[in-house]
Amino acid sequence: MKFFKYFLYQLPLIAFIIAISFRQLNEGALGTSSNPIRIYFTPSVDANRISFNAKALTNFLHRETGYYYTTAVPASFVAVVEAFGTGKVEVAAINTFSYLMAHAKYGAEARLRIVREGNQTTYKGQFITRFDSGIHDIEDINGKSMAYVDPSSTSGYILPKAMLDERGIKPGETVFAMRHDNVVIMVYQGQVKAGATYYAPPEPKTGKIMDARMRVLQQYPEVAEKVKIIGFTQDIPNDPWVFRKDMSEVMKEKITDALIKFVNTPEGRKALFDIYDITGLIPAKDSDYDGLRKLLEKQNINFEDLMKN
Repeated sequence: MKFFKYFLYQLPLIAFIIAISFRQLNEGALGTSSNPIRIYFTPSVDANRISFNAKALTNFLHRETGYYYTTAVPASFVAVVEAFGTGKVEVAAINTFSYLMAHAKYGAEARLRIVREGNQTTYKGQFITRFDSGIHDIEDINGKSMAYVDPSSTSGYILPKAMLDERGIKPGETVFAMRHDNVVIMVYQGQVKAGATYYAPPEPKTGKIMDARMRVLQQYPEVAEKVKIIGFTQDIPNDPWVFRKDMSEVMKEKITDALIKFVNTPEGRKALFDIYDITGLIPAKDSDYDGLRKLLEKQNINFEDLMKN
């Protein structure tokens, strides 16, 4: 009789354990077809371009690792960060500031850093304007309309804004265009007088522009003759590929090795270049970004204030 009463007392707990076990069995282990590894990309460029090229990536990763994958491009930089907190993502190609936030809030781990044309492992922000805008240097931005990328964009907002603040330069009306190519288009079309985007040096052999203006060359072939660069921010470590803290080390290593292998294939180099101008991937660790942390701290930039913007 006592055993029966004890059993009844424990019945809710037993039912809960059974329900959880059934759900896990139904979902499958992480990396199975019913519970694929989720890879997120920051929406710094056109989402359709990212999604198209991401298919080649996930197919290769599946062949190399045996895991299944799915990809997504959330609406904002912050949405990618918060996905780590809600358990909606395992791997993300993320910008530098968003990584600092994801690491501080949720323990996300940088495992790879992207390399761009000319073996560039750092990049910077640039200020752009039309040649006929009457703006010749950064000081001329004072009182003029200005387009930024996103409140969490290191090269397209955080460092350019800090640089203007430090010099006492106050733009007039400001807008967030949400993507680097959108900023270029707004400047090109005269919707704003100036903008901030990422910079990359020209292609060494051909001199072809490789900064954010390149993203609209097909649509506006004369963009380099219409839109000029008038200044730069400090250097920034290139963007990392980030992993959820509680993923197994075996899984992280397999995916990391497969990503490096992918970018060293013709198909992979083309796909990753089309996504984020990536020409290579190198191992990364959290301390690679300590310099940026110190810079943000020196300029009294914090996550909470930026999110309010």
